[in-house]
This record gives sequence, structure tokens and C-alpha cells, in this order.
Amino acid sequence: MQAQASATVKASNRVVVLGALSAIAISAARLYAKEGAALVLVARNQQRLDALAADLRARGAALVETAAMDLEAEAMNAPEHMVDWKRRLGGLDHVHLIYGYLGTQAQASASTAELARITASNYASAVQWCEAAANIFRTQKSGSLVAVSSVAGDRGRQSNYAYGAAKGGLALYVQGLAHSLAPTGARAVVVKPGFVDTPMTDGMKKGGPMWASPDQVGRILRRAADKGGPIQYAPGKWRLVMMIVRSVPAFVFHKTKV
Repeated sequence: MQAQASATVKASNRVVVLGALSAIAISAARLYAKEGAALVLVARNQQRLDALAADLRARGAALVETAAMDLEAEAMNAPEHMVDWKRRLGGLDHVHLIYGYLGTQAQASASTAELARITASNYASAVQWCEAAANIFRTQKSGSLVAVSSVAGDRGRQSNYAYGAAKGGLALYVQGLAHSLAPTGARAVVVKPGFVDTPMTDGMKKGGPMWASPDQVGRILRRAADKGGPIQYAPGKWRLVMMIVRSVPAFVFHKTKV
């Protein structure tokens, strides 16, 4: 981990970003930097983390530290890492969990290894990090966890039910955390994006009114850390879209190819 001296830093927010190199995470981190926040950026690639850290410092971040690690592999050690990052930041206000793996349903159906990777990345490891953050916020009676799920988790569809099930499970887990944290004053929020124009979706046909930019979703993540309900769609129109999708009777839905 690379660090500045945190003892003398005064920041408006102390933030950990898990999956910091995704396009959405970079957008949200830049918003925090403009506010003078202190950040820990966590992702696999140290060289890219260093470049992002330099960018955020130039944009006004009070402190930027980096941690190069495989978040899936290190999930069992999440409590220790979270405590260490809180110490390095001089406190902890927000944790954003933004990492994940899309994969394809065809590969997941054909390969147990691919199915395991999708479920481990999007659910099994993610909830370990969520619980570690929630335990800190529960104890200090403040702070917010913002976890990125997906509208794909609102109803199982033949095109991506492995990914959707994992993201749906994550959403339900975070809703439970929100319920458990409510008496303490801390918060947990699940954000459900629809189609977002990022490298993760490069294999899909893009464009049209249902697609959002990383900056649009990044702004929603930033706002979600401070206010709003425990379930937020990104953009908000997806709430209505998915309500309609969920209401379609099975005998009709099963005739579709979505």
C-alpha cells in the first residue's frame, strides 16, 4: 500500500472504494476528490491505481492511499483490512463496493468454474466486505455502505440468470444490513444500475435511452452515501421498468427471449 501521512490530514469524508478501477468507481472517486475527501482505493492493478491516485490528488483529494489486491481472494480477511483502512484514514465515513464480474450465461451453464467465478465475485465475496464495513458502522453508530447490485437481480431471465441471481442475492443482503443498521444511525444502500456504457459491457450493443454513462451512475452513488432510501435505481426510471418486468405473468414472460 502506498500512502501519504494521514495523521495531519483533515478531510470532509473518509472513504474506501472497493473495485476502484471500474469506470463508475472512478467517476464517484473524482466527486469525492473535489470535496477534499481522503480515500483508500482498492483494486488489482497497482500501476493503474497509482495513476488514479495521482489524478485524484490533482483534483483536490486530501489523502489517497492504494491497496492492490484480489478482493475475491482476500474476502475472508475483510474485517482486518477494513480496520486497517479506517486507521490509515483516521476514521471511516463511507464504503463503496463496486467490483463484480459479468461473464456470460452460456459460459456459466457450460462450466462449473465460470459459474463459481460469477457467484463468488458478485455475491459470496461481496457480502464478506459488506459485513466488515457494516460492523464498523454499527459500532461507531455512523457511516454508510453503498453496494452496487444490478436490475438483473430483480427477475431471473434466461440471458443472465447466474449473474442476476448473484446480484439479486447481494441486493437482499444489503437490504438486511440496512434494516439492522437503522437503529444505530448508520446506513446501507443497494444501488441497482441498468445498462451502463463501461468496458464491462463492451460485448453488448450500446446506445439508446436505456443506457447511462458512468458519470450518471457515479453521481447517484455519491448522493446515495449521504441520503435516500436503502434501494436506489440508477437512473431512477429503472424502478418503474423493473416493476413492470416483475409484474408480467410467468406464462407470458416465458414466451419472451430476454
